[in-house]
Amino acid sequence: MGSAIKFGVSGVCAGLMALIVGCGSGGSTTVKSTALEQTKINVGAVPVGDDAGLYVAQDLGLFRAAGLDVSIQSIVSSADATNGQNNGTYDVTGGNSVSYIQAQASHQSNLEIIAEGSQMEPGNQALYTLPQSQITSISRLTGKRIGVNALNNIGTLLISSVLESYGISPQDVHFVVVKGSFPGMAQALKQHAIDVAWLPEPFGSIDQVNFGLRKLADLDQGATTNFPVGWYVVTKTWAQRHPHTLAAFLGALRQGQEIADTNRSVVEQTMEKLPAPYTVPPAIAAVMTIESYPLNTVPDIDAVTVQRVADEMQQFGMLTSHFSTSAMLRP
Repeated sequence: MGSAIKFGVSGVCAGLMALIVGCGSGGSTTVKSTALEQTKINVGAVPVGDDAGLYVAQDLGLFRAAGLDVSIQSIVSSADATNGQNNGTYDVTGGNSVSYIQAQASHQSNLEIIAEGSQMEPGNQALYTLPQSQITSISRLTGKRIGVNALNNIGTLLISSVLESYGISPQDVHFVVVKGSFPGMAQALKQHAIDVAWLPEPFGSIDQVNFGLRKLADLDQGATTNFPVGWYVVTKTWAQRHPHTLAAFLGALRQGQEIADTNRSVVEQTMEKLPAPYTVPPAIAAVMTIESYPLNTVPDIDAVTVQRVADEMQQFGMLTSHFSTSAMLRP
């Protein structure tokens, strides 16, 4: 852990030469306070594996090293994220790519993608049932209730993709928003409020251990294999008004992403420190699957990868027409 901290902080120094006065021999950084338009940053994020890079950067003190006081507040869905950004509650949010595109395409928000947060790997997102459930295959989902944290988001897109690959229309199932989001899914199954639960990690592993849930289908397959799950975004107005603050934030986040992508033990320890009810027990952290965490931040966002999300959304009826994600990228 100690070497990871030293590596991350030294990387922040290298990435913020325009803002940093100097790096001390102990690996600490000194940032000109006048260079940052804002030092306190409110971040809204869903505390799941998608945002591991963010929590690693916070846990290892990388934001502090960049001169920032970052407060991460737990949110239930990316709809909450965009609403919070629009009203000024959050400066930065981390959430699912689908909801951000919906907010932009519907003109509810004017967002800029500042970093690619995560890409799905096998086991990260799956459908689960109770151990005694008669639903033993995707083909038996017609007419069934599938629990999600919000309608028309990343979960419903991934599920729709898998359903169609098995010849089932997404209109032939019922998506049900579960109270309590992911921590409430297992209870909703036990109470028969839903038949199947969508769970990302670490909740899939937690509920398998605690409730004996059975994995019905891995969602990392077919058209959505290695799908871009999470992004970090700001409003375009905020980005224009806070260029130095944004650069400092991204320098630290990038190091958090790199550590998360290369040092599983750090991710495990970070997941164990998430706020309740999202805290991951050590035994679960050791076995949960984790995603890949790209290093692409402004201005190096992969436009092709970003556009892939909008194209998939159009294919599965979540957009009525073609949407160019270039509107969300810096020229």
